Amino acid sequence: MIDPEPVLVIGGTGNLGGRVVDALLARGTTVRALVRDGTDPRPLQARGVTTVAGDLLDPASLRAALGGARAVVTTAIGYLGRRKDDTLSSVDDQGNRNLADAAHAVGTPLVVFTSILAADQATAVPHFHQKAIIERYLTDTGVPYVALRPGAFLGAPDMWKAGLAKGKLRTVGRAGVRWTYVHPHDVAQIAAAAVDEPRAVSGHIDIGTDRALDAVELAAAFSELLVRPVRLQTVPYPLLRAGLTTAGLVSPQLTDFRNMFDFFFSGAYVADTTRQTELFGPPPTIEAGLRRYLDDAGLLTASRP
Repeated sequence: MIDPEPVLVIGGTGNLGGRVVDALLARGTTVRALVRDGTDPRPLQARGVTTVAGDLLDPASLRAALGGARAVVTTAIGYLGRRKDDTLSSVDDQGNRNLADAAHAVGTPLVVFTSILAADQATAVPHFHQKAIIERYLTDTGVPYVALRPGAFLGAPDMWKAGLAKGKLRTVGRAGVRWTYVHPHDVAQIAAAAVDEPRAVSGHIDIGTDRALDAVELAAAFSELLVRPVRLQTVPYPLLRAGLTTAGLVSPQLTDFRNMFDFFFSGAYVADTTRQTELFGPPPTIEAGLRRYLDDAGLLTASRP
């Protein structure tokens, strides 16, 4: 049965947002997607999605897009600078504030906000901590919301692909420090489920797999999945940190990245999946997430005899 009340997706043309759209459609949900000027809406329309023109920086368009929607799921980010005007201060700050204000103005029943694991602790990492700032803003507006806080995405096939194809895992490491990884497929499934889970409202939920891994354990897991040895090649973090510190003198974004790695290696980037389990069932195994990553990268087939 198709749900006549739509869920608005913001960021639906992106990697995670596109997966959210698919997850909602698979649940029989009517999906409406906000599409910015200059973005081709036809791939979404071909999947049965209604598209509406709008932008996080255009409050009027947000109010119009939210009209009649029973929820909004947003995965939009600006700090990666995919467009000239995409910045941390424009999209991630002002744009998300505009969305919260619009949701409050039209009485949207629920905002599902894609945050970042441990965002409230990462005060020195601007693109992490910005998520916590918006969580607080949502609280202040009184809009019912769910903040999903996923760990590091296994969603960029090129991240380790070239090395793994040669039996090498190239990473930045510090022995024994684990952090949480999660595949965007699993985040999307939870985002879609959160729309219909009233117990999730007004709070944050860590999203991860069954366990965190350090670099040595990650290489071992890839070895098992590829059925051949994967040798770890680790860039010493002090060396990388020194380079990022120097480069940060001319690029604040690189200082942000340095602080991000500092945070990773603090040991704080580990999900507590208690609420995830209570609300959405047992977390996927890390092996399942890595298998999806390898499949996305086209490496699973290549590894088989």
